[in-house]
Amino acid sequence: MLEELVRAARQAGAVILDVYKRDFEAMRKADHSPVTEADTAAEAVILKALAALDPKTPVVAEEQAAANGIPTEAAGRFFLVDPLDGTKEFIAKNGEFTVNIALVEDGKAVLGVVYLPALDLCYTGAAGRAERRQGTGAPQPIAARPAPAAGLTMAISRSHADKEIERVKELGLTVADTVAAGSSLKFCRLAEGVADLYPRFGTTMEWDTAAGQAVLEAAGGCVETVEGAPLRYGKAGFKNPHFIAFGRKNGR
Repeated sequence: MLEELVRAARQAGAVILDVYKRDFEAMRKADHSPVTEADTAAEAVILKALAALDPKTPVVAEEQAAANGIPTEAAGRFFLVDPLDGTKEFIAKNGEFTVNIALVEDGKAVLGVVYLPALDLCYTGAAGRAERRQGTGAPQPIAARPAPAAGLTMAISRSHADKEIERVKELGLTVADTVAAGSSLKFCRLAEGVADLYPRFGTTMEWDTAAGQAVLEAAGGCVETVEGAPLRYGKAGFKNPHFIAFGRKNGR
């Protein structure tokens, strides 16, 4: 299944790049978040691929949920899809937008694909193995690193970095450096040992985080609520609480 999901993500990425390379119009959804024709076109590609691959497993996808409403309950096993995570990065044309596909079983993101079309770079996580593949090259294993004694490197968003840093300090975590990254790429930075910490104290939906969490956890990291509980999926409204993603935490 993993290879089929990688193929679907690449196909969606090709559609996204077709739009990315020309002029396009950005619109606003009901929640005021931006959306482009690339979002909807990429999602259609992924939904078709999932229907062929595993027609019995339901799919919760961002644009479908925006158009038809968020499901009132989750199945025990379902796919979560964000066809274009980082629409702001897409509009800004900085390359840090991703295609996210995840499989959830019993509340846990067990398989994830995060694909960066502009870089032709793909991260995957499943069954305790995380990998990075560049273009058509062979997959390379990646792993989260132990927390450096000198302090943590924090993956930050460009738009609300100051607030994130202040909140982390309030929690007693020592940040020695930061690295800026868009969308779910922040999870992947932890998974490949470039950063150690990614806090999010704003609103996210489950499709924003599931694929990245699957990659990170396969690499040895974890994602927790601010109370220390594992971040789970299939919650009412499919909305996440505030969370903190870690590389290897407490020697794990």
